[in-house]
Parts: sequence; structure tokens; C-alpha cells
Amino acid sequence: MRNVTYSMSVSLDGYIVGPDGDFDWGTPDDEVFRFWIDGIREVGVHLLGRRLYETMLYWETSDQDPPLDDAELEWAALWKPLPKVVFSTTLSTVQGNARLASGSLVEEIERLRAESEEGDIAIGGATLAAEAAALDLVDEYRMMVYPVLVGGGIPFFPQRERRVDLELVETHTFNSGVLFSRYRAER
Repeated sequence: MRNVTYSMSVSLDGYIVGPDGDFDWGTPDDEVFRFWIDGIREVGVHLLGRRLYETMLYWETSDQDPPLDDAELEWAALWKPLPKVVFSTTLSTVQGNARLASGSLVEEIERLRAESEEGDIAIGGATLAAEAAALDLVDEYRMMVYPVLVGGGIPFFPQRERRVDLELVETHTFNSGVLFSRYRAER
């Protein structure tokens, strides 16, 4: 069965964006960006909330926006054909290899898990991931922790009164001080 993974950059104090909506502190250096490129190869479909979808739209036409370096071109070449499912109550259309979710989050994940396709079901966006976590649908949490305290904003982990035991699967420290951690939800 396909794993559901939640993977995003996060500040050391636990936020994916700061109180002003800024996330420029999470801009990856070359080493971290290469790690993200390698990670996207494991993804078979990406579920996105509206805000993350709109942020990632840049990559749909980025190859037409020189000068991109080789790593950025490689990311765009992997991202564009990747199937995406967008959860939004305000969008009526989406671009690229994306479709609007036709069912609930549970229904979409059940359908995707039942497919014979390979690769993880990645979830991006804190609001959508919080819903998936509350429904106990997230198999793995993957955090790219940046050495910065932003003091508030949108948290990586949902603020639920529910305990979830996690097993540490992998860690990697980058030269920049960024720390990648991967945890599997124990069930």
C-alpha cells in the first residue's frame, strides 16, 4: 500500500511560515535543494491545498523563465509531469498535470491507495496535512528543520489534543545546519 507522507520546511520553533506569512528563511541552498530533488522522485502523486498549489504554480512555466540553473531545471522537469490533486473551495480550475479533488480527503486517499500506481502520496500544505493527521492518514512526517526561530505563524504540526507516537526512521544534517528528519507514525 502507498504511504502518505507530509513533508515541508519548518523553522526550529515549528512553523512553516512566519507570523507575517514569510517563508524566505526556508529557501534551500544547493545541497538541500538536491535532497528535495531526490525526494520528489519517490512521489507518485502530490496532494496540495490551495495556497501551496498557488505557490508551486511557478514551476509549471519556470523553464521558460531563464536563467534557471541545472538543479532548478531538473526540479521543474520532475514536478511538471507529477500528478497533483488540489483541495480548494475557491478554485474552479487548475493548471498543468493537476486536478481538483472530487471527493473528501479520505475518499481521495483511499482511491489513490487502491490504485496500482507506485510512489508515495505526498501531502503539502499545513491545513491539508492537519486534516490528514487528524484523520490518522499520515504514515510519515518528513521535516526539513531550518535553524531559525520565527516566533509564530502556521505550525507544521496540527494543534490537536491527540497523541501520535513516532518512530525515527532517518536523519541527515546538512552543512548549512539544516536538519532533515523522517518519522513513521506508529499504529
